[in-house]
Amino acid sequence: MSIIATVVVLLIAALHVYILVLEMFLWTGPKARASFGTSAEFASATKALAANQGLYNGFLAAGLVWGAVASDPVGFQVKVFFLVCVAVAGAYGAVTASRKIVFVQTVPALVGLALVLATR
Repeated sequence: MSIIATVVVLLIAALHVYILVLEMFLWTGPKARASFGTSAEFASATKALAANQGLYNGFLAAGLVWGAVASDPVGFQVKVFFLVCVAVAGAYGAVTASRKIVFVQTVPALVGLALVLATR
């Protein structure tokens, strides 16, 4: 179960690296605009805001990777902390931006958290 939990944590980290790339580097391109449902005008006007948001996704990814590679008890604590951060960020995004965020971020984070807690 520990290996499965670690793989899930790393997959969630990879998702947040992907979101970082979309928000920081591809925000005005067609893939990011399709992913986030934005127009070219909106994407252009919000490029700096999206890059800032992408940076935060990078911090989430870094924390999840740190938790996955750190020895316990620190690794366990870091994984729990960052999975909760992802779940809360996803819930907030679902309420304020798009309901689909709950399925993209919150649900995977809660599954990961359940797996990590089950290994304890």
